[in-house]
Amino acid sequence: MAASARLSPALNVVVNAVQKAGRRLLRDFGEVEQLQVSMKGPGDFVSQADIRAEETLRAELGRARPAFAFLGEEQGESGGADWEWRWVIDPLDGTTNFLHGIPHWAVSVGIEKRTGPETSEIVAGVIYNPAADELFWAEKGMGAFLNDRRLRVSGRRDMLQAVFATGIPFAKVQRKAEFSAILAKLMPQVSGVRRMGSASLDLAWTAAGRYEGFWELGLNKWDIAAGLVILKEAGGWATDPEGNDPYLSGNVIAGNPLLQPKLREVVNEGIALVERARG
Repeated sequence: MAASARLSPALNVVVNAVQKAGRRLLRDFGEVEQLQVSMKGPGDFVSQADIRAEETLRAELGRARPAFAFLGEEQGESGGADWEWRWVIDPLDGTTNFLHGIPHWAVSVGIEKRTGPETSEIVAGVIYNPAADELFWAEKGMGAFLNDRRLRVSGRRDMLQAVFATGIPFAKVQRKAEFSAILAKLMPQVSGVRRMGSASLDLAWTAAGRYEGFWELGLNKWDIAAGLVILKEAGGWATDPEGNDPYLSGNVIAGNPLLQPKLREVVNEGIALVERARG
């Protein structure tokens, strides 16, 4: 990658790890029908490919930075409770797409630094879509990139020209009513709404200006860690509905600075409608 000269040593480690995991996933993707799959929950699959990818990431990252703790989707937390640095990893974001042969899934790794007894921040992130060979990456204060090209969020300011991304609650996932109310409010105001099935790539594509914004409620830290820093370094904004850090709540409203406040207003209107209906 031409941009590698600009990467810090820690981020170089991540790039190498996600590319190695991505190569393994691509081999499995080519044989997706032969994968042994077990159910982890409604609509939330875990496959041998998913587990192998996390094992690859943990091995590569742990070898390079043995003092770092881990937070991952499949194996949870590891490392001491007093960690100073932590890898936040999603080895296969978009598992359902993967298992249906849809080439829209990613490997996501964020680097989290503890800043106080109860506080931390994501200081770098990498999101890699092996099927498209697109590597999104960023370090705090250094900008965001797609491969070797600098990223900036969209400059659109008109909601009628905007395309937003979201995640649709399925099966037993909570907050279906809120989603429906938000969507009903938003759709008449915009050019389109997309549901692609990978929150990390939704954030990366917002950073790249492909979407004007993205919202989803009830996400996990590994879904958004890398994407949030990439978005911010591309000039985007991200909050939860109350205007706070979405990394803490898992409720994300992201977008360019011109339209993110408007999207947040619509999201809050939808939530308020449901709350009033519930009394």
